[in-house]
Formats: sequence, structure tokens, C-alpha cells
Amino acid sequence: MFDSATKPRLQRSHGQAAVAFEGARLKGLVQRGSAKALLPHVRGVPEVVFLNTSGGLTAGDTLRYGLDLDAGAKVVATTQAAERAYRAEGEAARVSVAHRVGQGGWLDWLPQETILFDRARLHRETTVDLAEDAGCLLLEAVVLGRAAMGETLHDLHFSDMRRINRSGKPVFLEPFLQNSNLLAKGPRGALLGSARAFATLALCAQGAEDAVGPARAALTVPGVQAAASGFDGKCVVRLLAEDGWPLRQQILQLMGALRRGAPPPRVWQT
Repeated sequence: MFDSATKPRLQRSHGQAAVAFEGARLKGLVQRGSAKALLPHVRGVPEVVFLNTSGGLTAGDTLRYGLDLDAGAKVVATTQAAERAYRAEGEAARVSVAHRVGQGGWLDWLPQETILFDRARLHRETTVDLAEDAGCLLLEAVVLGRAAMGETLHDLHFSDMRRINRSGKPVFLEPFLQNSNLLAKGPRGALLGSARAFATLALCAQGAEDAVGPARAALTVPGVQAAASGFDGKCVVRLLAEDGWPLRQQILQLMGALRRGAPPPRVWQT
């Protein structure tokens, strides 16, 4: 007999997608649950597009993406659309991204933005493990609600850890936390000013400092505050915007600068 006092057990979404390359050749593919990996036909460097078929993340959902690139492999990877974290009752949704890049390899990890809705609960961890002479470009972009829909966030817990290791040692480490306590202090209390969209791009490779000049020259989109710095084999660019649209336009310009004119992934062009 149904007891109205007992909360129903809600269905949760779980997914894993892992792709391995040997040079430009696909070596392995694993897909489970709601996570899929698409490999569009493109010229030159292979592209991988990860997809969450559940349509978004809520309480208790788990999602795992991973790339394993053998020596010399070069891959561009992204997500098919913006990931959405919806209202979550109880435990948080969890996302784990773990990529490995072998000797002489290169990865552009360029996921589309994550949109957080009011009462979202999300824990995400992104790790890129580089061999000694491998390189990567990492992007993370976040939008706090959709301005065009008049959405305002009052209750939120979002923890995000971004890490790049080289030969097992961390060379880029960026923990981020946004929660209800910070939101209660207002945007400035959370060090975002009036921004509701923000992003970080980190280029890690030998001589990456030389990309600071082109990156700064590309920071021309109105409505976006930005700064670029270079040090110790890294070029890091941070962006703040009052909405997701100008942030996206600025990211596209930076992609061209940091990727030496290479076009963005096909899904970013639509």
C-alpha cells in the first residue's frame, strides 16, 4: 500500500563515456548509461563530442568522461551542448572528467558552458594528466542562471576542481566554490562583481607564455572583463561577463588566438 508520508525513490541518471586514441586512429570506445561519445568526420585533428542524453543533472546523478591519448595523439574534445545542473533535493550530482595525454600528444578540452539553476547541487572534478612533453588547452565556463529568462539564483552549491598534472606533478590547480552563503552576500561578496558568467582558459605547454600577447589582443568583446597572464609554461586567461552570450563570443575569439587560427569544434559553430 502506498504511504503518502514516504518519499518515492526517484530514478537517477548514471553515465560513462571513455575514448582512446593511438595516433589519429580510434583505439577504444566505452559508453554506458546516459553518456555517449560522438566522433564526427572532420579533416585533420580528430574531434570527440561527449553527450549526456539525460538532458541535465540533478540530485544523485553521476557522469564520467575520459580520453586516453597514446604517444603523439592529438585530439579536440568538447560537449554537444551546454550542460545544465537543475534543482537537486538531497545529494549532489557528480561529474568526473579524467584525461590522459601521452608523450608528444596534445588535447584541446573545450566543453561548452555549464548552466546552474536555482537550488542546484553539483560537484565536478576535471583532471588532465600530461606526459613530460605533452600539452593541452583547458576551458571551463559557467553561467549562473539565464539572464534572458529572468532567472536569479538564491540557493546553490557548486564545487569545481580543475587540475593539470605533468609527469604526476600538479602544474595548474584551481579549486572553486560557490554556495548559498556567498550568494547571500551578493555578487561582490563572491568576488564576481556584477557578473553572472565566468570562464577560465589554461594553456599548458612548453613556451605557452608566448601566447599571452595574442590572447590579450583577442580580448575585445564588449561587456567582458578579462585578463591574461603567462608563467612557467602556462598561459591563463580569466573572463567575467554579465551574461553567457558575450562570454561565449569572447571564448570563441580566444580559441582562435590560443589555437593559432584553428577553427572551433563544429558544435561551437552552430
